[in-house]
Amino acid sequence: MIRKILCATDGSHASDKAVAAAVDLASQAGASLVFITVERVTPTTAARSAFWDSRVLDAAAAQTHGELAAAEAHARAAGLSRVECVTTQGNHVAEAIVAYAREGGFDHVVTGSVGRAGLARALLGSVAADVVAKAHCPVTVVR
Repeated sequence: MIRKILCATDGSHASDKAVAAAVDLASQAGASLVFITVERVTPTTAARSAFWDSRVLDAAAAQTHGELAAAEAHARAAGLSRVECVTTQGNHVAEAIVAYAREGGFDHVVTGSVGRAGLARALLGSVAADVVAKAHCPVTVVR
């Protein structure tokens, strides 16, 4: 039985599809839904860079807030009431998602995938594939 769903979102077209699928799954299962995004650049790491600019961090925070707000609005429009949005930090996006899911006791993860294959997959990696490989619970990958 699915009770707690974690849905990774980053504002991409693939994650928009994941948001829609997670909302449908949460509606059908009567589950709570948490949208998560992973911040790779934090104020601490940015301060160590010669290119640090607080305006860049503010713009990134505004973008993240907008992405999460859009996901939450989609869920609320579908009638879900147990919806939250969180951000976490980490250099490795998949590991941050999996760690949050494990620590939070989630029993299902939803993520999007662009669907790269071959050399593009080898060079760029795949957050979705890493989440599937490392997660403690079932993962739905939406394409």
